Amino acid sequence: MVERTPLWAVFVLPALLLAAALVTAGFDAVLAAGARRGRPGSLRETVVRAAEPGRQVLRHLVQQPRRTRASDLPLARIGAGLLPVAAVLAAVVLPLGFRSVSDLPEGIVWFNAMEALAWAAVWLAGWGPNSTLSLIGGYRFLAQGLAYELPHMLAITTAALGAESLRVGQVVDAQAGLWFVVWMPVAFGIYLLSAMAMAFWGPFDQPAGRDVAGGAGSELSGADRVLFLGGRWLLLVVAAAFSVPLFLGGGHGPLLPGWAWTVLKTAAVLAFLVGVRRAIPTMRMERYLELTWVVLTPLAIVQALVVAVVVLNR
Repeated sequence: MVERTPLWAVFVLPALLLAAALVTAGFDAVLAAGARRGRPGSLRETVVRAAEPGRQVLRHLVQQPRRTRASDLPLARIGAGLLPVAAVLAAVVLPLGFRSVSDLPEGIVWFNAMEALAWAAVWLAGWGPNSTLSLIGGYRFLAQGLAYELPHMLAITTAALGAESLRVGQVVDAQAGLWFVVWMPVAFGIYLLSAMAMAFWGPFDQPAGRDVAGGAGSELSGADRVLFLGGRWLLLVVAAAFSVPLFLGGGHGPLLPGWAWTVLKTAAVLAFLVGVRRAIPTMRMERYLELTWVVLTPLAIVQALVVAVVVLNR
């Protein structure tokens, strides 16, 4: 059973998520530099490449702010600041091992609700600057969200169905003998795809695409841009981490303590998602919409029905 952590964990959680996001961004930077300049010649060069995201943050913070004509600055700033807030709030139900900040009775619903808050954040960030390119990015994210959300909800509720509970702790407990990924592989695969779409990452990065100069965040600068880009990384980390209690057994595993298994499994999922970004090109929006409605949603329904039959015949 997942236990609640002390009150001080509320303040530690954002720091842990930020550290995980920085490490993931550093790993991605090392891979990106390796693709451009080849393998690093020394450990020092690897560290320098991994520190590139930190240097970018400092450059953004000292950057001269820029404003578009007739922009709604408060709206854009609310959107930029709301994105990391939504990611942190979604993480309060994530167990580290067998302890979480809050094991809510409707934890899975809470997580999904915070994703909807992220929708609002990206839309506000795209709408506020009064810019064509940022608005296109916001609209793209809405279209992408409407497409991925249905198979995504079916995937996470399939895990809840297998545990017969919406409490994340009980989903973890239900996997003490067999991880859900073994008998729910379709739901797990769909969840990973939707996790990338939620963070507009990898093949689903059109809301922040180069063809629209960065999309929803194109007109943000300074601290606003740091918050928006940081929120995107936090969303990726939280979405990857949530796959662990849903499908990968949470803190269950031999020899190591529960928190160590959670960290290792999350790191493996993040490494996979970062690798997917390098292996698969950006998918055109209309093709992604067709994939979700025609392929992923029916597959998710079939997977849920299979799990329902298993549960009913226990």
